[in-house]
Amino acid sequence: MTEVQSMRLNSKGQVTIPAALRARYNLHEGDEVDVVEEGGALRIVRVHGSDTRGQRLVRHMRGRGSAKETEHMSTEELMELLRGD
Repeated sequence: MTEVQSMRLNSKGQVTIPAALRARYNLHEGDEVDVVEEGGALRIVRVHGSDTRGQRLVRHMRGRGSAKETEHMSTEELMELLRGD
């Protein structure tokens, strides 16, 4: 059975994929998707071969400190480091 969820196109031509669908298909901020025109309809498909969320995080963190420098940091300090604050 096909599930239909309505979304509104904004002034920039963007739509927000509902949270339930993002969770079901494991889509996260920064994931790459293609929009494919097929049979008079549009499909959103994940780009295969693009970096995963974990790979993007590792790339972001690489070179930002050694384990010795971070082992005694609080969760808040680590989150600030991750966010680049």
